[in-house]
Parts: sequence; C-alpha cells; structure tokens
Amino acid sequence: MDRTTEIKNDLSLFNEIVDELLADEIKNPVNQPTSVDALKDEVDLSLSNSPMELVQFKESIKTLILKTPKTGTRLFFNQLFGGRNGKAVLGDLLAVMLNNSMYTYKVAGPQVGVEKAIIKKVGEIVGYPSSCDGTFAPGGSMSNFMAMVMARDAKNLDTRFTGVKTTFTLYTSAQSHYSISKNAAFIGVGRDNVRFIPTNNKGEMDVESLEQQIEEDIQGGFTPFFVNATAGTTVLGAFDAVDEISVVCKKYKLWLHVDGAYCGAVIFSKKYARLLRGIEKTDSFSLNAHKMIGTPLSCSIFMTPHKKSLYDSFSNEASYLYQTDEDEYNLGKTSIQCGRRNDALKFWTLWKAVGTIGLEKIVDHQFELANYAREYINNNEDYILYSFEDSLSICFNYKGIPANELCSMLYQEGELLVGFGHVKEQEFVRLVCVNAANSTEDIKNFFEVIERVIETKSTLFTSLQIQ
Repeated sequence: MDRTTEIKNDLSLFNEIVDELLADEIKNPVNQPTSVDALKDEVDLSLSNSPMELVQFKESIKTLILKTPKTGTRLFFNQLFGGRNGKAVLGDLLAVMLNNSMYTYKVAGPQVGVEKAIIKKVGEIVGYPSSCDGTFAPGGSMSNFMAMVMARDAKNLDTRFTGVKTTFTLYTSAQSHYSISKNAAFIGVGRDNVRFIPTNNKGEMDVESLEQQIEEDIQGGFTPFFVNATAGTTVLGAFDAVDEISVVCKKYKLWLHVDGAYCGAVIFSKKYARLLRGIEKTDSFSLNAHKMIGTPLSCSIFMTPHKKSLYDSFSNEASYLYQTDEDEYNLGKTSIQCGRRNDALKFWTLWKAVGTIGLEKIVDHQFELANYAREYINNNEDYILYSFEDSLSICFNYKGIPANELCSMLYQEGELLVGFGHVKEQEFVRLVCVNAANSTEDIKNFFEVIERVIETKSTLFTSLQIQ
C-alpha cells in the first residue's frame, strides 16, 4: 500500500471515530468516570512488540476516545475552556496535516504570514504602536513567563549573561494565576520575592496596597521590576484596574503585564473592552484564544509594544536554522522554544470565517450566558451567589451543600462536570460560562441537573431512613 492510500485510509478511520464520538456526545454529554484503578481493565493501553490487527486497533482507539472526558459538550463547565468551533477545528486539522514548525520562514512559508497577520491585528485592537510584535506561546503560563523574562532583562540587560545578581521583587494580586510564583523560580528571582497584593471583595487588586508594598520594598533595599495584572482571575473572574495600575508602574518604572489568558479576549467586544481600560499603556499582554474564543487547545497569544526587548530576551543565533535573510519572518528568534507547532492557523481560519464582528459576538454571548446564570441564582432562594457583574465565573452554593461534595457527586454520577473554588476561606461551586456554543437553555439545564440530582439523593436517603 502506498503512503497516500494509507493516509487516506487513516483519515477515513478518523472520520468514522469522530462520527461515533459526536453521536455519543448527544446521548452521553458526560461520561461515567473511569477510576485510576479500573483504567487498565477498561481501556487497553498496553504496547506490544507485534502490530495489532486492524479490527482490534479500531476498537482499542474507539474505547479510549469514548471513555475520555468530553470537553466540547453542553455539560462541561469544569475548566476555563470548553466547546468546539468547527472552523477552528478545521484549521487545527490542516496544521496537523501540514506539520510545519514555526521557527523559520524556510520551513513554514506563508504560515509565518498567518501568525504575523494575527499579531498585527491584535496589536491594532489593543492600541499598541504599529511597531509592536508578539508570538504564540505554549499556554498562558508560558506567556506570563515570557513577560517576566523581558521585564527582568529590561531592568538589567546584563542579567541574560551574568545571571540574577540583584534582589528583584515582583507584584501580583492574591487571586492571580499560580504560574507567577512558579515562573519567579524559573527566572532566578525566587518565589520568596513575589509580593501577593490583597484584593477587594470582588477579587480586584488593591492599587493602594500595591504602591505601599513597592515603597516598602524600595526602602528595604529591593529592586521592584514587574507588576502582573489579571484580566479574569481564575476563581472569581475579576479584572484588575489596568488604567490605575499603569499610573503606579509608570511612577516607579516597572514593567506592566496583563495576564489575559482567561478573559483577555474582551478586547474584541465594544461593550466589554472597558474592562481592560488602559491596556494600550501596558508593556505586554496575553490572551488565550482556546478559552473565550473557543479554538482547540492550545492557542496563546503574547503581545508587546517593545519589539526590540522581545528580540533581546529570546533571540539566539543558530546558523543551522536561520538560513534566509528574512529575520522578521524567522519566528524562532522571538519565541521561547525552537520547534513549535502551528497554533495560529486555527485562530486564523476562525477569524477569516466569522470576521472581527463574529469574534465580538462570541465574546458578548458568553457574558449573556453569565448574566442569565446570575439572574437564575438571584431568583432562587436555594442558591447563594458569591460572584459579581462582568464576570464569566458564576460562584454559588446550593442548599448549603459543601461545594466539593456537590461537585464530586455530580462527577461520580456522570451528570455534569463543574469545579469548585475558594476565596478568603469561602468555598463554592464555580460555573464557567466560556462555551459559546451553549444557550441560555443549556445554562438553565445545568441548574436543573443539580436540582434533580440533589432531589433524587434526598428522596433516596429519606426512603432508606423509613426502611
């Protein structure tokens, strides 16, 4: 069999499996969980010396796929991503078939142009100068890492060669992403030199406390260099006041980064871009298109108005790679890694298909879902709401049931997937409204599933007591 025929046969098998998966998602939007202990008995994960017969091969793959948690369905609310957009999936599949690595123009060709077109357009929307630049990073954590490296180097460029010899300090809210402290260890600053700034009751950074902490550190002989603001905190979905924080950063000459991994895509919305007022004053900004925009994982965009700083921190000569004169199109010189997959194409195919207006509709619809969820909770006395307006994270408790117990029960029953969170010793269920394919009926169904499961459990418990 020639290679072309073999590929076509494999793609036919892919379509067959996808058809079965999509059909199963309608009937079973949430799988019954497979325990770690039962995994080896229920799914054949073994690897042998001899090739598997085609029939067994098909069944082995189908079993694995159908037992995997379904993140694209209307009952998946567990993480900060969800849903599935066909135009974006198309781009991702094409990227797999092309299998370009995005570090040089020589091997990626026009795919480099795809990435640069996105970077340019996002820069325009943010309000950065036309000379801005950026890259696609392997996730939000690595986008934050890149910002921290650039900030460190901007404070002292010799650090790239001599290592960290100054006691740097950096600042982030107490509700920010855990990657900030982890990255502080990676860049040589150290976890102990991360200052976690208190937040208000909405989860927004207290700007007055930020300035007080900076002043205290300067008096203590430290060298402040970086502030991380968050656009959509992981639990409450809060937006830090970028405009106000930028004033503090300018005063003390600190790098200001906005971690918009969760909700940075509000830049596409005329109505909700106000939540990132002042974004054009930042030194770097990141957003994950695999979250609010709904592209397949992963699709993380890192932006900066400081093009030279991007090159200073991440470029390194390699004659065996960079064999064309088009440095502007040799993306390996502005990215954290060498070989990397084409994460831009899936966002480009989606953006091409729906336009910027379509991206705006995707973003606005998620806020409509969140508003509906808050209204449902406020109109039902069995619920307590802990979150606020302008958040896609709907935090609540139901009938006083501990959130971790409720979420575990729903998971074990195979009813829906939703997580729980903590803020200031308060635990609650966290419903994340980032699946733009959902409707308000799906949000209503989410609550009705919870109510039905609890009612069934209560009835069963009462019945057992009577017996």
